[in-house]
Amino acid sequence: MSIDLSLDRIRRLLDLLPPYTRPTIHVAGTNGKGSVCALVSSILGASSPPFLVGRFNSPHLVSVLDCICIRNKPISAELYSVSREEVERIDRENSVGASSFELLACTALHVFQCAAVDVVVLEVGMGGRLDATNAVRDECILVSALTAVDLDHQAFLGDTVEAIAREKAAIARPGRPFVIGPQVHPGVVGVVQSVVGGVGGSVKPLPVVTATGWNDTILASPPTRQAVSVIPPSRPVQFALPSFTEPVRALLPLHGVHQLANLQIAAGIISTLLVDTAGQKLGSNLRDRITPATVASGIQNTRWPGRLSYHTLSLPSKAQTDAPEPRRLLVLADGAHNPASATALADYLSNLLSKAPSESEGRPLALTFVLGLSHSPPKTPEQTLAPLFRLRSRVPKGRQVRLGAAFLRFTPPEGMPWVRSVPLSELRAAVTSITPNSASEIDIWPGLDEVEASADSPGAVAPLEGALRWAARRQRDREDALVVLAGSLYLVADFYRLLATLGQAQEIWGAN
Repeated sequence: MSIDLSLDRIRRLLDLLPPYTRPTIHVAGTNGKGSVCALVSSILGASSPPFLVGRFNSPHLVSVLDCICIRNKPISAELYSVSREEVERIDRENSVGASSFELLACTALHVFQCAAVDVVVLEVGMGGRLDATNAVRDECILVSALTAVDLDHQAFLGDTVEAIAREKAAIARPGRPFVIGPQVHPGVVGVVQSVVGGVGGSVKPLPVVTATGWNDTILASPPTRQAVSVIPPSRPVQFALPSFTEPVRALLPLHGVHQLANLQIAAGIISTLLVDTAGQKLGSNLRDRITPATVASGIQNTRWPGRLSYHTLSLPSKAQTDAPEPRRLLVLADGAHNPASATALADYLSNLLSKAPSESEGRPLALTFVLGLSHSPPKTPEQTLAPLFRLRSRVPKGRQVRLGAAFLRFTPPEGMPWVRSVPLSELRAAVTSITPNSASEIDIWPGLDEVEASADSPGAVAPLEGALRWAARRQRDREDALVVLAGSLYLVADFYRLLATLGQAQEIWGAN
């Protein structure tokens, strides 16, 4: 694995490009930073009049264009090519030797500068201190934020949560506000406060976000409990901000209890812009443009594919087979790739099962995991998969769950040769290790051996379609069914490519 973490190259490259001057919101963290960026950019884009918002996230989903958004939509291939070619030309002619991620980050900043966007929401790639996005100059930063910190990328960031938090908190800037999100590990907050204070930054308070019951100001009628095989409704939430005389009441379309914490961070960022002098860069009329109503609208319109995202898939028939045609398939796609995010996914599924309406409680559920993991030691497949396969012990009494699993490799991401899939045999061995007494009760996709034998194949969409067809055939009469596709955003990307191939790409951005 070869990743040379340094800011020297990208700083030199940025110095050779037209100066980057866009007001910027910088977000780091292990889990949730993409969701926070999506919420913040949607809220700012819903202002009246709306801000022209640029957003940079990584890694991409379907294509590299997903990384760079303006008005919450990926930029065009033409716009990307023009900026990328300019950045690569300057890099080549000056022998800078920038890495692929540095070239991508520079391209994004160059796109935003040329488009003269009002504000940029910038997600850190990995870590913080030496991440390419941290080359943005201090005077551009409006506010920095940190989402939940956990163990990940230890080979680059440190062996403890505290060491990783120190690396991520190093995006703090002198004289600039910093928002610390809710943390699972108690030692994180003290470390981050020390880092922020050490550079002369200031930590800002978080608003309290609560899930509420039905309220006729945001819902025409109270939501009903849904079967597991039906997409759950958005969740009513409420919070107060110091600059508003009334609370914000909104519908949060992002699923999972952890999204309340992400909304809390996003609301903290917006609140900081409204009360801190740094927000004045967005204009003196900021409080007229951002109101409780516009914030609520921005929250409700947030889309963040691949993170507890529901999609309905219709698989075309195959005339060559005599098997019954598969039914429409409900797929829950989530990029959970480490123990913390897998635990959040398992918690969500457990809560989903417990809230099923009474008429579904006696119905069996065919729950199928479609999984692919990236090789990222010292994190092991057992650590990531354990929360999911121990879910059976959390199933409500009287509910029968038939568990199935398909293991896949994902398509290698372009420009990231160090990213590779965990061998399928290791995933299967991990499940056996996690469930030694019940492994035989888990249906394993019979196509596994065929996929393993084609390990040199560059694509993964065809095996994925086969796994999904198998998952569809698992559902019996008078039975609920749900497919959970998880383990890596690169596998989610393959699923979205399959949707596009089948002419169902509208399912990518249309629902959460």
